[in-house]
Amino acid sequence: MGRELSGDATDPATEAFLAHRNLLFTVAYEVLGSAADAEDVLQETWLQWVKADQDQVRDQRAFLVRIITRQALNRLRTIKRHREAYVGSWLPEPLLTAPDVAEDVELAESVSMALMLVLETLSPTERAVFVLREVFDIGYEEIAAAVGKTPVAVRQIAHRARRHVDARRPRRVVSSNEGRAVLESFRRAVESGDPQALLEVLAPQVVLISDGGGFKHAALRPVTGAERVARMFAGGMGKFEGTFTTEPAVVNGSPALLVRLDGEIDGVMAISVVDARITGLYYVRNPEKLSHVTSSTPLTLR
Repeated sequence: MGRELSGDATDPATEAFLAHRNLLFTVAYEVLGSAADAEDVLQETWLQWVKADQDQVRDQRAFLVRIITRQALNRLRTIKRHREAYVGSWLPEPLLTAPDVAEDVELAESVSMALMLVLETLSPTERAVFVLREVFDIGYEEIAAAVGKTPVAVRQIAHRARRHVDARRPRRVVSSNEGRAVLESFRRAVESGDPQALLEVLAPQVVLISDGGGFKHAALRPVTGAERVARMFAGGMGKFEGTFTTEPAVVNGSPALLVRLDGEIDGVMAISVVDARITGLYYVRNPEKLSHVTSSTPLTLR
């Protein structure tokens, strides 16, 4: 995962860092929504960690989480300004994840495209507090040290963030089996180009968000409504120049499709499902965001 860290793997400091590396990457990714930025922050955390006086560190996990949260917050405040000028809709960078992530319902939901988009509506501090408290169950005092707030302020921030997220998150998390079944129905409908089959698997108010980043064609704004989305898929897939295929995968802990043109990854299509219908479609085509789905090694996030 990410670039190699320099250091002796038998060194206690290196061993400690590697023991918490997946956790640190996941914290950074959920705060930033970008695997590339999360890897940069992970490297910066490593550089600070090896400079620390290990004899003065009482809790290695807490110390490392504190460093990476601060680094991620600094990075998030910078990239938020860049995202305001992003061409078209912005989606998180998709991750090819190990099957065990899908079985951890809370973790899978926390890295899902749907929830990651909700997290984008929080302030940087709210997002960091929400991730640390709600996803990783870190104590208020530990979070306070990480974000530079008092424990009382962190409790208030956590309550405000949780209320904001709860008002926007999907009401019911489906099982991985149900998600795969719905995805397969959608896949057959897309490949056949049958509008009626698409309408049967799409929720009436389904929302399609596509992210080309200005590099590839994508709708500049979300497309809402089953009929509009079905027309786009029924008519649009035939416009691909080359052989179009789809392949099921687990992306961000949920069923998704890898879309290929002439055997090369063209994009990733993640879904959210409620009551056996697709309520959200998230289609990432920006080539700068596809490196973590072209890798043959799925990520374990904890």
